[in-house]
Amino acid sequence: MRGTRMRTVGVGVVIVLALAVMRPAGQGTGWVANPDVVARTAAQAQPGINYDEARVRQYTLPDPLTTGGGAVTSREAWPARRAEILELFRQHVYGHRPGAPDRLRFDVLERQPRALGGAATLERVAIISEHQRREHRFEMVLFLPNARTGAVPVFLLLNNRPATNTDPTRATRSPFWPAEEMIARGYGIAAIQVGELAPDDPARFIDGVIRLFEGEAAGTRAGDAWGALAAWGWGASRALDYLVTNPRIDASRVAVVGHSRGGKAALWAGAEDERFALVVSNDSGEGGAAIARRNFGETTTRLNTTFPHWFATNYRQYNDRETSMPVDQHMLLALIAPRALYVASADEDLWADQRGEFLALAHSSPVYALFGEPVIAATTMPPVDTPMIVGRRGYHIRTGGHDLTTYDWAQFATLADRLGWGR
Repeated sequence: MRGTRMRTVGVGVVIVLALAVMRPAGQGTGWVANPDVVARTAAQAQPGINYDEARVRQYTLPDPLTTGGGAVTSREAWPARRAEILELFRQHVYGHRPGAPDRLRFDVLERQPRALGGAATLERVAIISEHQRREHRFEMVLFLPNARTGAVPVFLLLNNRPATNTDPTRATRSPFWPAEEMIARGYGIAAIQVGELAPDDPARFIDGVIRLFEGEAAGTRAGDAWGALAAWGWGASRALDYLVTNPRIDASRVAVVGHSRGGKAALWAGAEDERFALVVSNDSGEGGAAIARRNFGETTTRLNTTFPHWFATNYRQYNDRETSMPVDQHMLLALIAPRALYVASADEDLWADQRGEFLALAHSSPVYALFGEPVIAATTMPPVDTPMIVGRRGYHIRTGGHDLTTYDWAQFATLADRLGWGR
């Protein structure tokens, strides 16, 4: 790594991690990709996809603390810079999402005070939006621990997998959403289905909350119009609107969690809505936690070609031109500051660029340092199955592939414990 420099800020002298050339971090001391996995993945690679760390091109990251008005050197100056970065992501990547609808109401469809063998209270809640005489509804499943007194922190999953993964009857139990384990740790756990907000289909994605606001108007949508990821994040905010009304829930301690495309949406939800106190990205990769300027694994071109409905159409101008973007994903992670953030990767998930995910977390450090948070150095990527928590941020890379597991959830809960969320 080169280009490391020092900046004096209001909370003291902190290291601004290199915004220049990135090369493999922690080689020989931290995680290194298994050569067999690399060879197997490369053999199955699509044309133009790189899995060789030695072929990662040189790049320079935009500085989250440099603005047209000069350097941001204090936490007091951060909100204005944060607003600039947020607007850049809206304009160039995720699109502009609307606020709350004209009217929002909640219907409790089911309530079981002795669910999970008496360990939890189950609620199924319909979240109903009315806007300009149009209506949209989606459902949230919520378990709250009965053994915990006082207001309860909640983990909210943006579920991009089949609804059976979050089965409220628990006839099907999946490690993707381990309700029993989280309840045993004293946490509430909730889930919404992203497809109920915007179908994950380029031909139908507007047939949900986007239609609620845009109606049946024909014609070309604006280049910065919101796509499916922003719609899913919008739904997370409406779910949070319900959680803040429930007296059993500690609304100041709600985490938003997502895996893969759901992880991309969770990060954007956390950037847009500062009420989320903890944001969790699991295997979110390109367009999520991973540095876009690295030509490793999935690319911007591949995203915009295969999943054109996820992002604003303006994002397509950066196909094969990532270095010209005014932002990169370390800046998205920096938008979470000073709130808690957890990024997770998987050992075999080269498609998501595990190292790129960790580097983005490391390069959010200058912003976190404004709030007295310790630096995560780019050279400290931990070995596999060795979680690290540094202040209000956490990271791990676990054994296995592209999935969300009970192991992952346990690490997210451990960070929450460290933050004082535990009972």
